Amino acid sequence: MEFLLNPLNQICYVPLLGALIIIFALKREQTRAIQAVATVTAGLDFVISLPLWWRYLPDGEPFQFVFKASWIPSIGSSYHFGVDGISVLLILLTTLLGFISVYSSFTAITHRNKEYYAFLLLLQTGMLGVFMSLDFVLFYVFWEVMLVPMYFLIGVWGGPRKLYAAIKFFMYTLVGSVLMLVGILALYFYNSTGLATIGLPGLGNPATFDVTELFKVAPQIPGGLQMWIFLAFFVGFAIKVPMFPFHTWLPDAHVEAPTAGSVILAGVLLKMGTYGFIRFSLPLLPDATRKAVPWMVGLALIGIVYGALVAMAQKDMKKLVAYSSVSHLGFVMLGMFALNPSGLSGSVLQMINHGLSTGGLFLLVGIVYERRHTRMIADYGGLAKVMPVYAMLFMIITMASIGLPTLNGFVGELLILIGAFNRSTAWAVVAASGIVLGAAYMLWLYQRVFFGEITHEENKTLTDVTRREAWTLIPLVVLCFWIGLYPKPFLRIIEPSIRRVVQVVDPGYLHHPPMPAAQAPAAEPHGHTGG
Repeated sequence: MEFLLNPLNQICYVPLLGALIIIFALKREQTRAIQAVATVTAGLDFVISLPLWWRYLPDGEPFQFVFKASWIPSIGSSYHFGVDGISVLLILLTTLLGFISVYSSFTAITHRNKEYYAFLLLLQTGMLGVFMSLDFVLFYVFWEVMLVPMYFLIGVWGGPRKLYAAIKFFMYTLVGSVLMLVGILALYFYNSTGLATIGLPGLGNPATFDVTELFKVAPQIPGGLQMWIFLAFFVGFAIKVPMFPFHTWLPDAHVEAPTAGSVILAGVLLKMGTYGFIRFSLPLLPDATRKAVPWMVGLALIGIVYGALVAMAQKDMKKLVAYSSVSHLGFVMLGMFALNPSGLSGSVLQMINHGLSTGGLFLLVGIVYERRHTRMIADYGGLAKVMPVYAMLFMIITMASIGLPTLNGFVGELLILIGAFNRSTAWAVVAASGIVLGAAYMLWLYQRVFFGEITHEENKTLTDVTRREAWTLIPLVVLCFWIGLYPKPFLRIIEPSIRRVVQVVDPGYLHHPPMPAAQAPAAEPHGHTGG
């Protein structure tokens, strides 16, 4: 009974229950009933996740709503759920986008509805479990479970090259997952019996995969071992982000995935990589994190500029938005490895912002694709004349993606630039160039699609957004304005969790923040190097 009463268990397994109902209680031809069950399930999951917003106490325990039970005692693994401020926001983002994805699929999916909605709900359970798990084995199980539904969503309901994209997505992620597992096992054995193969004695603690217990032994892990574990985690998380140069699976997966798959992929799945870094790599491996700052920031800055330049060259709207994700998530990684409160707060907030704005862009591209069955920019033009409401919604989400003041992207990017500037002026300058390029490719896209004369006869009879389509976008628009105008409630939730991370990776920063350049000493503290 305690299991059923825990709010995290309810949020995680309601989608699984809905998927089982669709699989076992409904027939293939009952399309409307399948859609209704999936929509009600996803909507209910969002509703029961909302109390996390006001029940979570930022100044309370580090992890709240904890549920812990014996699971695989022979290896020290427990069923351990809990959330902090970072995971609370990501859970709320997941349940919101999950509901929107189901609701937006009614007309887009015309075959195998039963399997499609079951996979979409199973994917929801996998993603939620990743953000709730405080045991490495449990985390790894949910991480791998999530791959299967996404593979089928791309491979069955995707575009012409769907099988290639699905296999590429699966193989890239699986390779990263295996290396991540090696890192987890190294951490596990060092904490207990040691690593006899390399002559490294262990700490002699009871065998455990409990993340909260392993946090306590982080300062005792030798620097060399930390770096090897960091590299193992890096590959797994960097592929998922995806960081340059591990990004090549992303455009293929996005372009071939159905609209809802692209929304979930951009809005939630990519955040698992950034979440992995901030949940595990930074607090568990602080020495390695500090040593990795120069090359992590270097890869982030390359991703920012490279993603923006390649996005500008795209002729396919969906591929343009996909490459924009490489650039935007470069900002997230830059803020994270600035290793200060401003950068980390901006990084987490930008995870949410990217999910809202890029998820919205994929929804908007999907709307015209359903009408015209083409995503090529050259096939449009002058749409503002025949689809004025659509043009207005597209403009708002575009401005949010660019980072226009009063919209959500501005707050996240500002905090990240402040965090980067506190470490190195050069970092901030390069990152700022990415903002300029981002504005260029998004405004150029908007100009070509919505302005000018209608040169294709098919576009003259296009219908504006339907009521259902509008309702999938309105929550995203409202949140974009809310975060842009009043970000304080969001920042208040994440700041205590951020300060705990900073306390581990750079304890001196909280007591001695960087001085202005004119007053700063020649050598930077704590071994950091700027640029």
